[in-house]
Amino acid sequence: MDGNGRWARARGLPRVVGHQAGIRAVRRTVEACGELGIRILTLYTFSTENWQRPQAEVSSLMRLAEQCVAGELPELQRNGVRVQLMGRREGLPSSLLRTLDHAIEQTRGNDRLTLNLALNYGGRSEIVDAARAMLAAHQRGELDAAELDEETLARYLYCPNVPDADLIIRTGGEFRLSNFLLWRAVEAVFWSTPILWPDFQREHLLAAIQVYQEQSGGNHVRT
Repeated sequence: MDGNGRWARARGLPRVVGHQAGIRAVRRTVEACGELGIRILTLYTFSTENWQRPQAEVSSLMRLAEQCVAGELPELQRNGVRVQLMGRREGLPSSLLRTLDHAIEQTRGNDRLTLNLALNYGGRSEIVDAARAMLAAHQRGELDAAELDEETLARYLYCPNVPDADLIIRTGGEFRLSNFLLWRAVEAVFWSTPILWPDFQREHLLAAIQVYQEQSGGNHVRT
């Protein structure tokens, strides 16, 4: 979800205003995915590299994330959206974790749309953490190294119930994965648009889905 800062700068506004506008784009996209029958949506909310941003901006992003999850929870419940955290818990503010845990527990039974918040997420970190978990399981005698394969490793990724990605959308005009879903992106269709994230609308989502359908023979989009 790239371009919040550029969107704000083009209007002479603080970056935090761009992030607030980005939250409205999140709401539109979640609603559209539910209406279109898309079952899984993963939003790259805050990367492990984003900790390098100015501390004031990082603190604002953490507060916005907490406010967004808490404020949107009633609507997520009404729309049957299940929330999952995809990323490292370590380093996230305790108040944000409490809010996330509450939302995850409250929405656990929802099955219309699974919303994965890739928060404090990095594709390489995910693979490293999976390797650490497998080593620990091996030391406990729960995992035989001789039986290790791709399917086994996938069970140790964040949110192991999430399948490989079908479609990856990048706003803001960049053509890089930027450490997103490295393991699950192996067969994904990648679609980049110059539209900045706060301006992302339903019609842009539909355009991306059309590209996916053209490239995949019309298969249903999962994520």
